[in-house]
Amino acid sequence: MTEELLTQVKDVVAEEAFGIWFLIGAALVFFMQAGFAMVETGFTRAKNAGNIIMKNLMDFCIGTVAFIFLGFGLLLGEDIGGFIGAPTLGILTDYANFDFSNFVFNLVFCATTATIVSGAMAERTKFLSYCIYSAIISAVIYPIEAHWIWGGGWLAQWGFHDFAGSCAIHMVGGLTALIGASMVGPRIGKFVKDKDGKVTKVKAFPGHSLTIGALGCFILWFGWYGFNGAAATSGGQLASIFVTTTIAPATATVICMIFTWLKYGKPDVSMCLNASLAGLVGITAGCDVLDAGGALVVGIVSGLLIVFGVWFLDHVIHVDDPVGAVAVHFLNGVWGTLAVGLLANPSVPGYSLADQNGNLLAGLFYGGGAALLGRQCTGIITVCAWVAVTMTIVFAVIKAIIGLRVTEHEELVGLDIEEHGLASSYAGFVMTEMLNTGVEDTSAEVPVEAAVPVRLAPSYNESVSADGKKYTKIEIICKQNKFEALRAALGEIGVTGLTVTSVLGCGAQKGASEYYRGTPIEPSLLPKTKVEVVVCKVPVETVVNTARKALYSGHIGDGKIFAYNIEDVVRVRTGEVGYDALQDAEN
Repeated sequence: MTEELLTQVKDVVAEEAFGIWFLIGAALVFFMQAGFAMVETGFTRAKNAGNIIMKNLMDFCIGTVAFIFLGFGLLLGEDIGGFIGAPTLGILTDYANFDFSNFVFNLVFCATTATIVSGAMAERTKFLSYCIYSAIISAVIYPIEAHWIWGGGWLAQWGFHDFAGSCAIHMVGGLTALIGASMVGPRIGKFVKDKDGKVTKVKAFPGHSLTIGALGCFILWFGWYGFNGAAATSGGQLASIFVTTTIAPATATVICMIFTWLKYGKPDVSMCLNASLAGLVGITAGCDVLDAGGALVVGIVSGLLIVFGVWFLDHVIHVDDPVGAVAVHFLNGVWGTLAVGLLANPSVPGYSLADQNGNLLAGLFYGGGAALLGRQCTGIITVCAWVAVTMTIVFAVIKAIIGLRVTEHEELVGLDIEEHGLASSYAGFVMTEMLNTGVEDTSAEVPVEAAVPVRLAPSYNESVSADGKKYTKIEIICKQNKFEALRAALGEIGVTGLTVTSVLGCGAQKGASEYYRGTPIEPSLLPKTKVEVVVCKVPVETVVNTARKALYSGHIGDGKIFAYNIEDVVRVRTGEVGYDALQDAEN
């Protein structure tokens, strides 16, 4: 009697403990909204940061309202023919007996699906249009296909397995992102076309803060332990899920780093961040039925698939996806769902995969034959068909009635100011989209003549001006961090009158190509400092040599020096900066 009572108590405690963990997992999944917001913001340009934050906030808030009135019932309501759940307002009419835990848990998953779409269509989509299609995804599109998989629908009855959402969430969100990005069109300037409309060049638009993007990646990885593990029903199963959820993204990131290092000469930071997420997406469907070896395989494929996916969208089908949402979520969602049919291992703790007759199902490589793989393929095809048809209609209707895309002016100025009246998401900081991470070559040391070239004006000569004095104007363009050294060096030779201006500049320089997400980065406008001096007694050669010595670091782009004659100078120009410079030159 005592042992029986003790067993009952343990069962009750375990049930309550995992019920609490279920809700903690839901909270972790909600926190992933912050991760998605940070990744999308960091991978796009600063002029749209506020718009992106607003979208990531509102897709959850709008999705919550839509899920209350329609989505929850369609997902978990009484099954109707294996296709749809019966709509219910039980949360409003019978609150005391309502299933609170399942509502919250499925709500946060629903919001994730809508969030995925935001990144692929970023920087050129109307905010109103986004709100509308986000509501439709949360109310109808996601709940119906999720009912097939998790709500007792026909796929669940047949033995299709997607434990945490590679198919139901990530593939659906990724395919919707692909359709939406294709229909809204690329950002202005992303693809260069010839007169026949053929794409001849793909331009890189680097994100304004990979630091923010990396923060988002870590938040998502942290939240993914709840995403994958919240539905675990035993300690052993939960531990196994944590293991696979760690191995797959880590492996994917290592593989991506090695591959991009070999292909582009340097490991690609943004691509490796995407690879971590790709590995997480890939393991989500089978996190409960794959072992460590299976997780390694998933990670290896995901690490390669992310690079291929980004390249394929840019250079083959020419779909502009600023954050890699399609490659991360769609391609790896498909792969993760297929991986269950290949790698499901019955020896994993808590394994329960079976068909409608109770027969155990295993992956192809674990002696299960093609039965499970066939079910996974069928699920992928039918869910993709549902999403492709419905979301194409949704986007087409929105495009016809109110439009999907902002105007050219709004896109160029930025959606922060045009859509939200927000001058900048970084008040107090000088932000300019012209400073888009252009990278100067540091691959090899070059002579000072190449690092700091001197250009003499065509009319430059050693003659003197009409008053018998030789005035020479010298312009020095240098890196901002070299200005203090330059000023000190010029002061030592007696040149103290300076006119200093902050400028932007770019130029075609020889050296190793730089890449962003596999696409070469074109020369970009970079912040520079322009120093103007006028000399008379100090020899021009002395100024030039002094400036070169101060600026030289051994690499292309250290600076440039220009020398001009100043003839017929009006000596007294009160209030103009040139006056002090001339006085200093004479002294």
